[in-house]
Amino acid sequence: MKLTILALTVIAGTLTLAGCSYQPARINPEPIIEIGDGEHHGGHGGGGFCPPGQAKKGNC
Repeated sequence: MKLTILALTVIAGTLTLAGCSYQPARINPEPIIEIGDGEHHGGHGGGGFCPPGQAKKGNC
């Protein structure tokens, strides 16, 4: 009988402590930050960036 009461007390205490430490997921309503204009330029033409190997070949 005493073992059952002790077990129930331990279980109740564990559940109480577990309930206090729970934090729900935080949802951030802000939009995703994008760096640049969202377009990928392949290094040919008006992209502004040219990889070193392509610049040596004169492809930019």
